[in-house]
Amino acid sequence: MLPLKEDDTYAVLSDLGLVEGGEQGFYRHDTRYLSSYTWKLPGFSLLLSQSPRPDRLVQHWSWIKGPDQVVGVRRELQMERGGFRERLELENTSLETQTLEVALCAEADFADLFEAKGWHKVERQVEGLSYTAEDGLKLATHLHFEPPPSEAYRWRLTLAPKEKASLCLQARFESPFEPHTPPLPSYQDWHQRFPLQMERESSQQVLEQAIADLRALLFSLPEGLFPAAGIPWYVCPFGRDSLLTAYMMQPWANEVTQGVLHYLAKYQGREVNPFLDETPGKILHEMRKGELSRTGKVPFARYYGTVDATPLFVILLHRYWKDSSDLELVQTLKPHWEAALAWMTDYADPDQDGFLEYAPNTQKGHLVQSWKDSFDSQSHRDGSLAQGAIAVCEVQGYAYMAYRAAAEFYRALGQAGQAEAWEARAQALKTRFHQAFWLPALQTYAAGLDGEKRPMAILTSNPGHLLWSGIVPAEVAPQLVETLFSEALYSGWGVRTLGAGEVRYNPLSYHNGSVWPHDNALFIGGLVRYGFYEEALQAMEGLFRLAMTQPDWRLPELVGGYPKHEGEPPVPYPASCRPQAWDAAAVVYMLRLIQEIDRKHPVKGLLELRKVKV
Repeated sequence: MLPLKEDDTYAVLSDLGLVEGGEQGFYRHDTRYLSSYTWKLPGFSLLLSQSPRPDRLVQHWSWIKGPDQVVGVRRELQMERGGFRERLELENTSLETQTLEVALCAEADFADLFEAKGWHKVERQVEGLSYTAEDGLKLATHLHFEPPPSEAYRWRLTLAPKEKASLCLQARFESPFEPHTPPLPSYQDWHQRFPLQMERESSQQVLEQAIADLRALLFSLPEGLFPAAGIPWYVCPFGRDSLLTAYMMQPWANEVTQGVLHYLAKYQGREVNPFLDETPGKILHEMRKGELSRTGKVPFARYYGTVDATPLFVILLHRYWKDSSDLELVQTLKPHWEAALAWMTDYADPDQDGFLEYAPNTQKGHLVQSWKDSFDSQSHRDGSLAQGAIAVCEVQGYAYMAYRAAAEFYRALGQAGQAEAWEARAQALKTRFHQAFWLPALQTYAAGLDGEKRPMAILTSNPGHLLWSGIVPAEVAPQLVETLFSEALYSGWGVRTLGAGEVRYNPLSYHNGSVWPHDNALFIGGLVRYGFYEEALQAMEGLFRLAMTQPDWRLPELVGGYPKHEGEPPVPYPASCRPQAWDAAAVVYMLRLIQEIDRKHPVKGLLELRKVKV
């Protein structure tokens, strides 16, 4: 898969840079505007294909006869908001006149993203390259050529020896949601926001790719800049992923954090709507503009099925304030973070036991509403799936962070009584959580409590987030760290989502044994918080080494949980998103953590920074 993106428009191309089937296509606003896009160059072979930036593709196609090239074609494709530009430059490099035919096959099915994923099937009447949706909205793909084709998308060219000719195409995807927002920052301006340099060239390439990907995944909204979660399935406002991505980009991308906070505050839950999983104060999970969402076939036009985005909203605002000293934004968003806190202590805790829970909405939304959102990710030691309202462990840590953040907000705003009340709530949660979730026999925390308050006594990566949150008592932190680095959990590339040896362990499952870089980045943040600096650097090195094994220098969304073997790359997960926002953000987040280590406990080694400016 070859991903390209600019703002709200992106392409999922084959390795040849074409749209040849499956989920491939050119997309905008959760709709596929081109479902087939193939250049016909009979006799030509692809010699070079590279994406110097995530919005651009450069190729060289060649017609070779005997030992020499007869005609060469340089292809450049540039993504733009709302479409793309393409140029084919053909050069006759032989000593004789050459005649050749070039043809383009372009079709549009205007499939909803969820159809392209294979989750739904809709019969629709498409007229050429235009379509009127069920709700009356009109969509169209416009292709303009220079020179115009002699017949339907065909050109016949005659080139004298050494003569060049060009074919230019401008594609525009007409959408009913045309944005009236400022353009994104240039790649050069964006890169200057991250004045970071790695000691080793290979580590620097990982960093530069991550920064470029973070720029590529941005889109511009009236509320500000917002990071898409990943290509191809998550180019939309996404609560959990966007909040953690913005957190990990701090302090270098304050305007992204502002955009995320303002957007999510605008669409914060206001009413009880079971179909949308909406309740007052709850933070959005995702928002889609595709036909299936707009017509209510799926609930994702404005969907709230997540238990963790709401505390993460408060946590991100706190991180931003600490980095920027911008108390004005804390004051502006006060009704929203107070509503988020009220949701956490009311709707998220219906039995009032102090723990945040989610109850599966079996209508059309997500059954599991924490970050490991696969249907089979919440299980007991015998492999049976947890039932009822589930309190996952990491969300309790997020709640603890949010309550402490609230105490600091109120203290800064001169409301000492409120500050003391929220600090007391945080400390009570910390005590109660350890009592209910700690598993002495396993030296770790339960993955969660099921509806009968039975602990899920399995080894998982989730407790790494607990270290990040600070909810772990200092006296048990060493045992927990040892468990997370045990052979059952640590693969060498990172901590597995589920320990080897557990009944549901599968090294190539989505959440039951795979390794997720962002998951490990939060664990690393926890190691630094508790002073395990050498262990943090070891885990960082694992993630950087993982990225170095990839041909595009990217941290993948996830990899298989097989043990690391010297000289071998990790086993890839076949449906992994590339790029993925919180994985790219994990790279710059680790550099922030290195700075913190360097201030407290200078360490020489692979990941030492040569130059840091903040």
